[in-house]
Amino acid sequence: MKLGELELFSINDGTFRLDGGSMFGIVPKSLWSKIDPSDERNRILLSMRPLLIRTGSRNILVDTGLGQGRDRDEKFKDLYDINCGNLLSELDALGAPAEKIDTVILTHLHFDHSGGVVRTGSSGTLLPAFPNARYVVQRGEWEDAHAANELTKASYLTEELDVIEAAGQLELIEGDTGVAPGVRTDVTGGHTRTHQIVVVESGGGTCVYWADLIPTAAHVNMAYIMSYDLYPLDTLAQKRIWLDRATKGDWISCFEHDPRVSFARLKRGKKRINVEKLD
Repeated sequence: MKLGELELFSINDGTFRLDGGSMFGIVPKSLWSKIDPSDERNRILLSMRPLLIRTGSRNILVDTGLGQGRDRDEKFKDLYDINCGNLLSELDALGAPAEKIDTVILTHLHFDHSGGVVRTGSSGTLLPAFPNARYVVQRGEWEDAHAANELTKASYLTEELDVIEAAGQLELIEGDTGVAPGVRTDVTGGHTRTHQIVVVESGGGTCVYWADLIPTAAHVNMAYIMSYDLYPLDTLAQKRIWLDRATKGDWISCFEHDPRVSFARLKRGKKRINVEKLD
């Protein structure tokens, strides 16, 4: 996907499944199942789609998927029906191998977004997957991951996250931040306290990487808000603000968890926002 002078690549890094009721919150199954049919365990299929932003001289990666090639607990793999791709191989194929990634932006630190920050070395120890990158994280998200409670602790793999801090590659930011020319993060909260989205601008065009503010194209519906969101009313308020901007500005939307739609434009109709798939 070309955006002015930039190139954007939505990388399919595999799939997993989550409970459909949790993904759509208060919306009845009789409605959401028409959009996303569930399996026998009431789980719907989701993708993990990190975004590569290539500027010519820089390679910026947004989120890292779950991470490939490491042993995960069998109960964990069964619970989420994990089917990991190979992000590092996909980046190689795009001419952006791990050592050429200079920035990794993490929208938040849940395992399906940050599990790929490390890789397993030849001795079995964990190493930063992107040895020359700075890992950009909201300070509040880092603090919350390391002070997780009974409700949130299952979402974080803090021992893996701590590897990037020990390597001196962690960069904590606070609030909306310009990360590179044309690339910025904006804090939305909602899903987590300091969840952030990524906005990319070049050549008069704009692309927004929604992360878990709007995880799939179906979630452009205002009422479709995940039960996983810790602050659902904040999610609602932020969706109203950002979807208004995206539709009025004819922005490109990039969905992180939709197995069928990666890039799209959103058009406001009389009763709903319509999704026009671009890929």
